[in-house]
This record gives sequence, structure tokens and C-alpha cells, in this order.
Amino acid sequence: MASLFIASSSSVPSSSFVLKKNPPIIFSALPKHPFGQSTHLPFPLSSKPRSIKPIQSSNKDDLEGQSPSSSSVAVVSEKEDGGGDARKSGLAAGVELSEEGEKGESGEREKQQEMDWKLDEEFKKFMGNPSIEAAIKLEKKRADRKLKELDREGSDNPLVGLFNRVVRDSLAREKERLEKAEEAFKALDLNKLKNCFGFDTFYATDVRRFGDGGIFVGNLRRPIEEVIPKLEKKISEAAGREVVLWFMEEKTNDITKQVCMVQPKAEIDLQFELTKLSTPWGYISAIVLCVATFGTIALMSGFFLKPDATFDDYLADVVPLFSGFITILGVSEIATRVTAARYGVKLSPSFLVPSNWTGCLGVMNNYESLLPNKKALFDIPVARTASAYITSLVLAVTAFIADGSFNGGDNALYIRPQFFYNNPLLSFIQFVIGPYTDDLGNVLPYAVEGVGVPVDPLAFAGLLGMVVTSLNLLPCGRLEGGRIAQALFGRNTATLLSFGTSLLLGIGGLSGSVLCLAWGLFATFFRGGEEVPATDEITPLGDDRYAWGLVLSLICFLTLFPNGGGTFSNPFFSDPFFRGGL
Repeated sequence: MASLFIASSSSVPSSSFVLKKNPPIIFSALPKHPFGQSTHLPFPLSSKPRSIKPIQSSNKDDLEGQSPSSSSVAVVSEKEDGGGDARKSGLAAGVELSEEGEKGESGEREKQQEMDWKLDEEFKKFMGNPSIEAAIKLEKKRADRKLKELDREGSDNPLVGLFNRVVRDSLAREKERLEKAEEAFKALDLNKLKNCFGFDTFYATDVRRFGDGGIFVGNLRRPIEEVIPKLEKKISEAAGREVVLWFMEEKTNDITKQVCMVQPKAEIDLQFELTKLSTPWGYISAIVLCVATFGTIALMSGFFLKPDATFDDYLADVVPLFSGFITILGVSEIATRVTAARYGVKLSPSFLVPSNWTGCLGVMNNYESLLPNKKALFDIPVARTASAYITSLVLAVTAFIADGSFNGGDNALYIRPQFFYNNPLLSFIQFVIGPYTDDLGNVLPYAVEGVGVPVDPLAFAGLLGMVVTSLNLLPCGRLEGGRIAQALFGRNTATLLSFGTSLLLGIGGLSGSVLCLAWGLFATFFRGGEEVPATDEITPLGDDRYAWGLVLSLICFLTLFPNGGGTFSNPFFSDPFFRGGL
């Protein structure tokens, strides 16, 4: 079965389903890296929206164009027929050849056909987006051809013969697996499915093939909560197997139309199974990253101790800081999983992101099941970020009130000014606790000369928690902010925001900010792409969620935007300033 996925992997685009004016519709596959991009589904087929036709005409086209061996075979047969009169005349001239000569010519013709497929642009274009059924048939055809080649080959060398037998057995087993897969992955019969749509659910006016399923253009006639279970049951009974429905909007010539996309559920389940992280290795990776993050938190806290600190001082400082981080991460994780469970969404294990600069850069999850609607896509990341903000703020305010000032505490950490140099994203923390010196270089009264600015460890954990949460709220890829942007504004706008965010982080990295560079690379290359479309992308979010999005974006902007309290270099291009002496 491995060769099947190799054949289809080249056609899997990044995770998106785009319904827009002129470009093709693209529905893609789930991420294959724990934080990887190219988030989502088994539909590598890309089909351009056509003008709306009567449904009878579209179905007739399907009947004429659809053969039992799928669209891929239809294209191949066109290529075979496209050989022209030269190929026919070659066959006519070879009628009187012997049986042995015919076999040799057949083998040469197969090789030439394979070469024609590789050179033909239309076939390349088709192979860029095959259905799973088409990919299986092409792989099965290749396996048959290789078996025939091995049968024709003979060798007196026993080692070569042994090698050929091993290869032949492997190809035979592969062919058996492909035959079993062929029975499971068959394209849906759109002529049967069209009768399931009607005035009481979704009235379809046009239909076109998409992958192993189809896209039905029309409009809803009942609330979508009633339509989805009723229509899904009817289509599953008509198809003889379970299906998955997506309701979306398609824009053509500035006209927005509702569409219902139907795909076999087995193919969706297969993709989630191949890319899920809820496996033994996934949990082991999560544990390793958790231990590494705890280590970076302990390491980071050591940089802020006073020069003559003892081990007891270290424990007295690191335990409150560590406790603060654990509280923030724990509360946000519980809120996220409770919200996901409410919507019936499965989450992967949580992967902490270690950092020797801030201790931790947040938590990452992948979705391992379909999202029911855009509200789920919005509420799950909001639950994590809002709970983290609130917990961080409570910790910081509680510590400041207990100490009676922003600078103090029985076991204070001393924040060195090098922590803020060339890192404008951290200027919010310095704005709260105050800089080490004034503009003339004089050490300020609340700072300790030669050591740094004192701050309570629990308050410092709260301030860092707010900054790290804001980093995860940036509208980039599949960060929490990127998911929120996708739910609020759609995929096109979210893609533009993601590109702009990556660009700004890259500029910050070039200016010398280590944090901008590291987070920009991580967000772009490890969390890039888009999430799987929700099954209901038609129902609007509502004004209350847009208000939540506005509040969170303002908090994110205020905590990350460089302010007067920040200490960072003036030159735009400068070498990164790492920790050093005062």
C-alpha cells in the first residue's frame, strides 16, 4: 500500500479548501509533522468551478464521461487513442508477425505509452489531482507491468534469480493489497446521490465530480442542523457506505452560492489515521518536549539570580516561577480540552515548545477529527488564549499586591537589561517592571546596580505568560491566532494575514531580535498552512465572537507592540545581542 500513498503524495497541497472567484477549488491533506504544515484531506483533485447548468445536463455528462475504472482510466484511454494513425498503421503492418513478435511489440508499446504519459502535459495536469480510486488503479497497472517484465527476464545467475523472486513476491503482495484497497475506495455514483437532494433539505441545481465524491451547487431549504443528519443518512444509504458532508459558500462572478460537498468517510478516516499523533510515539514525543521545557524554565531562571545566590536561593526563586508556568499551562490546557469535548473534536497530545529565552513558547495541538462548524474553530483557540491571559494576569496582580510594588519580593529575580536588548516583543515586561537605566545611562533607584531590576518570580511568570500567549495569538498559519483569523475572516484573508505576520517577524529577526527570528521560523515552517474546513462553513459566527476577537487582538497588539519602556537597539540591521555581563 506504500506505493499508493507515494503516488498520491505529490498531489497533496497545503491544508485548505478554497472557494473563490476564478482560481480552482482545492481541498487538501492533514499535517504529517507534529507541528508540520500541509494540515489536511485525501482530495488531491483540483476542479475549476463551471457555470451553473441544469442538473440533468451535468448528470448526463457524468454518465458519458465516467467509466467503471474512474476518470484516470478515461484520461489514459484518451492518450492511447491519441497515438494517431501512425500507431494504427503500425498495428496493421504487424498483423502477420509471429506470436513472439507480437509480445515483443506489445512490451515496447507499453514502454512507449509510459514515456508518453510522462511527457504529456494534460496527463501531468491530471496526475496533479487524481482521486484515490484513480491512484489505486494506476499503481495496480504499474505493478502488473513490472510483474510481466520480471516474468520475461531470465538469468542463469542464482543471485539475480533470488533477487527477482523476492521482488516478484513483493509486487504480488502489493497487488493484493491494491485489489483490497480498490474494493474499499470506489468513486461515489453521483447519479444515485442526486436523488437524495430535494426541497426538504438542500435543493441542488448543478453537480460536478470532485475526487471520489462530488460537489452539489444549490441552496439550503431548512436549518443546517436539521439538514446535515438527514441528508447524510439518505446519501449513505444510497451510496451503500458512510459519507461526510461539507456545506460551504462558493463565489463565482461576484455571486455567492451554497455548495454541498460529498466524500466517502473511509477516505477521511484514512487520512486522519495516517496523520494522527495520538500514538505511542506521539505521547513519547510529548513527554520528551515536556521534560525539555521544564529544563529550559529551570535554566532560564538561573540567569536572573543575584551574583552570590546559593542553591537554596535558587530553589526559592525557581519554585514560584515554575509553579506560575505550570498553573498557566494547566488552566489553559483544561479549558481547551473541555471546549473541544463540548464540540466533539478530538485533540492530539499537547506538545510544549521549549525556549531558553522565555522558558516556554506555548502549547501546540493538532485536530484529529472534523470540526462541526466555524464556532468550534473559533471557540477552541479562544478558550486556550483567554484562559491563559486571565491566569497570567491574576498571578501577576496577586504577586504585585502581595509585595506592595512592582519591584520586590522576599526572593526576587533580577532581570538583566540584556534580556530586553534587540527584543521589542518583550518591551511590555520592561514597561511594567521598569528599565534598568534612564536615557542618560544612570541606574534607576528601584534597580540594583550591577545586578538588574528586581521582580517577584510569580509576577514574572505572569508577565511572561501574557507575552507568550500573545505570540501564539499572532495570525499566522495554524497558531491559535491563525485559527481565529480563519474562523473570523475566511481562508483568503487568513492567508494574507499569515504572510504579513511571517514577513514582519522576518524583518524583526533581521534587525537582531532572536525571539522574532526563532518564532517566525517556527510559526512559518512548523505551524504553516490552514486547518481542515468545518463541515458547516455557512452559519455565521455572530457579533459576540467578533467582539471577542477584537478584544483578544487588542491585547495581543498592546503586549507585543514596541513601547517606550522597551530597551532595544536603534540600528535596523545589527548583530543579535545575547546575554552577557552588565
